[in-house]
Amino acid sequence: MNYTPEKNGQIDITQAIEIANQFEISKQFWAYQLKHRVLHQSQTFINPVPHIAFVWGKDDVNFLAKRYATMIKNPMFYGMKYSTSADEIKSWAPLIIEGRDEKQPVAATRMDIGADVNYGEITRQLVANLLKHPNFKLQTRTEVNAISRNDDGTWSVGFKNHTTGEESHIKTRLVFIGAGGATIKLLQYTGLQEAKQYAGFPVGGEFLVTDNPEVIDRHTAKVYGKPALGAPPMSVPHIDTRYLEGKKYVLFGPFATYSNKFLKYGSQLDLFAATNDSNIISIIAIGIKHLDLVRYLVSQLMLNDEERYQSLLEYYPNAKKEDWKLVIAGQRVQIIKNAKNKPVTLQFGTETFISNDKTVFGLLGASPGASTSPYIMLNLLERVFPDRVKNQWNAKLHEIIPSYGQHLEQNPTLLNQIRRYTSEILGLNYIVPQQEQTNQPMIPKQQQANTRYSFVK
Repeated sequence: MNYTPEKNGQIDITQAIEIANQFEISKQFWAYQLKHRVLHQSQTFINPVPHIAFVWGKDDVNFLAKRYATMIKNPMFYGMKYSTSADEIKSWAPLIIEGRDEKQPVAATRMDIGADVNYGEITRQLVANLLKHPNFKLQTRTEVNAISRNDDGTWSVGFKNHTTGEESHIKTRLVFIGAGGATIKLLQYTGLQEAKQYAGFPVGGEFLVTDNPEVIDRHTAKVYGKPALGAPPMSVPHIDTRYLEGKKYVLFGPFATYSNKFLKYGSQLDLFAATNDSNIISIIAIGIKHLDLVRYLVSQLMLNDEERYQSLLEYYPNAKKEDWKLVIAGQRVQIIKNAKNKPVTLQFGTETFISNDKTVFGLLGASPGASTSPYIMLNLLERVFPDRVKNQWNAKLHEIIPSYGQHLEQNPTLLNQIRRYTSEILGLNYIVPQQEQTNQPMIPKQQQANTRYSFVK
């Protein structure tokens, strides 16, 4: 719900529309790769899981009603359901209602076209296919330790193999840095003036996890709540169905952790190594400006097991503490940016870096990240290689992404065609708007009672 803020009494869904558009591009990309056997068996990396927004209390119920009334008017959110009936919400996700005070006002929205995606599995399958090509080389257990400009304008990238201890370098005309939280550190190696505007603030995350059949068999949904007042966007609590290596789990969180590492398996020296004369003032300024974030992190770090369990009970009132274990989920680096003639900012989204001479590119930030990565890379290609994108690459890009160049919220007919296409290939749920029900669907449909939509899987 952090993508639909309320401003002056109005719900702003601009960012939600943008991200929904970007995710449609991702689904088209995956569908193409699946059709061409680059990816294998859709259920290994994507599964249909409804997305639910859930709130309680009079003020938040009113907020969700206004949010629904705004979103349902946009084609991107056709088929969204809304309810203030505890019984109906219980039929969607029983665990979040059972054991709750019957007098407590509740409300929820539900999108049946939601999905759970295993981005690690997608990465493994994509890389496995790339390894079949003679012009692709993958080096693991290898760390880049230098990036320097050559006299002829090319770049030398130095690296060390941590298995053999061997150090080497490659010469290249173009450098792309997609190293997660470590991107900022590697950008600094380049010495580029335009890279000096960035700093990073690392934040880790933990989740409570269960694989108890009595729990996971009764919860197939991603249920998102509303962040606490003053909490950062990344803190939105959710209780999720996840499929990992073919096994179903339910996760609850996140709970913030702190580490100086820029990667989950990085070094405690990462933050210090990336702090220098160019960004130290920016880091301090952000700390002062965002005291609410500092207070949030401190409060999270002080949580004990019982307090985390109490947070879980807000979403799953009948949860048993012994069913859950705490696991480290990962590490992200929030962008601190000090652009010229602009105030320093802490950014919670993703950003692409492109050097002035368009020879070094990087992807920074955290969320949304993997879910919209095809869109992010398309945007990078458009900015770096505009002529090729418009000419020799254009037909191929449209073959991979049929909606390429279109704003789907402005073209409902195309939007529904795209969703029918990707849902059939990826094995996802699809909702047919009423006016299209007379057309022959791409996949068998089941009529749903008391709704304006047909539900297709």
